[in-house]
Amino acid sequence: MSGDSGRGPDSSRRDARGRQRGAARVDGRGGRTASAPSQRRREADAARTAAFDVLRAVRETDSYANLVLPPLLRERRINGRDAGFATELAYGALRLQGRYDAIIEQCAARPVTAIDAPVLDVLRLGAHQLLGMRVPAHAAVSETVGLARQQVGAGAAQFVNAVLRAVSKEPLEVWLERIGDAADPAGDAPFERLAVVESHPVWVVRALREALVAHGRPADEIDALLRADNDAPRVTLVARPGLATADEVVADLPESRAGRWAPTAVVLDSGDPASLAAVRRGAVGVQDEGSQLTALALAEVPVEGRDERWLDLCAGPGGKAALLGALAGVRGARLVANEVQPHRARLVERALAALPDGAVEEVRVGDGRVVGEQEPAAYDRVLVDAPCTGLGALRRRPEARWRRSPADLQGLGELQRALLGSALQAVRVGGVVAYVTCSPHLVETQLVVKDAVRAAGRHGLEVEVLDAREPVRRLAPGIDLADRVDVQLWPHVHGTDAMHLTLLRRVG
Repeated sequence: MSGDSGRGPDSSRRDARGRQRGAARVDGRGGRTASAPSQRRREADAARTAAFDVLRAVRETDSYANLVLPPLLRERRINGRDAGFATELAYGALRLQGRYDAIIEQCAARPVTAIDAPVLDVLRLGAHQLLGMRVPAHAAVSETVGLARQQVGAGAAQFVNAVLRAVSKEPLEVWLERIGDAADPAGDAPFERLAVVESHPVWVVRALREALVAHGRPADEIDALLRADNDAPRVTLVARPGLATADEVVADLPESRAGRWAPTAVVLDSGDPASLAAVRRGAVGVQDEGSQLTALALAEVPVEGRDERWLDLCAGPGGKAALLGALAGVRGARLVANEVQPHRARLVERALAALPDGAVEEVRVGDGRVVGEQEPAAYDRVLVDAPCTGLGALRRRPEARWRRSPADLQGLGELQRALLGSALQAVRVGGVVAYVTCSPHLVETQLVVKDAVRAAGRHGLEVEVLDAREPVRRLAPGIDLADRVDVQLWPHVHGTDAMHLTLLRRVG
């Protein structure tokens, strides 16, 4: 990498306003401090370095931040407030990179594509500290310049210093107005404005607005939904029936409270869930409350006759399978957990390890699309937690919004239809299937169900779509649900991921 990271001949000497660099530093209130370059931070603290390493892993190896960061923090013994800082810094910079890139472009007077990737990651981290966290401006600039100097060199650090000083000149509200105006100068491109201000790709903004309307909610909720996607969610625990209760977990954890909807849910206000004994022994897991509701709703639907054999068709990584397995153990039923990928099947095995003997019949590796052919009418309850774009879990998967594209929908849609069709074959007459996605996109929800029910009819199966609101309301009295038989949860309404649930009964 060159010393000035590809910038012009004067870039290592002057900032965006043309002043000599190193002479002064903005303190975040418009004032200046007289710290000389030699007095500034020359290396980064552990939390900021960890956040930088996460962004690099996400960019360079297509890693997932939620899989990279926790072991990295443990390996480097970063805990407590420092761990919380690193988590918010990394996740926030990833979620809001579209917004920050637009601001950085204005301050750097060049497109972000002209900035070396590691330098851009440093700038995103600095922008988030300045505009998205309660870090004093002088500390955010100084510490981030130290990170740049340590990771990408002195020339790049000078460029970072200049850009972040420019960012610190204005509060977030001013920057949002500026980048919104730049995206929509004529005032006739509201999706483009929303996309840059709320840091979502334009196609995602359009798809989410369409999903709101199609699932019975006002179109003007799109602003609140996008903002909710950008909020860091609380960690939610699940108390697995027969192993723990929510009341017991709350009693054991002073910094926790009962969930809002699911009777099994506990919200953890602070702390590392991996440090909890109940989590380590498998009695309690980490699981979004909306995810819990979908699994609980499947078990809540009454079935006539036997209720002995349940199937999780796409069980990895095991959260819903563990909850279903725990419920099965309490009721004297047994669960078969099927997962197509061997490494995810091993995760399922670990998630189910604490369940009582007899609750789990088998964890197996297999293609869920052929289970219906191989085992027709063999199960009383079937969960299809289908692979999807994950547009309903953007707040938990900060990089997902930048990785997905409309092209993903076709292949996923074909897979979702095949899996639901297989489940309808695998369930017995009178049994129930839950079709679940962590995406509200119409192509992954309503259209999949419609096509799968039609295809089942062509194969001689009779399928009834049940009113999923009934079991959900029994589990979560007072929950706000649209006037539809399927259930669509929303971050801005329910405080959960945007989980979709359709319940179907095979009647012939």
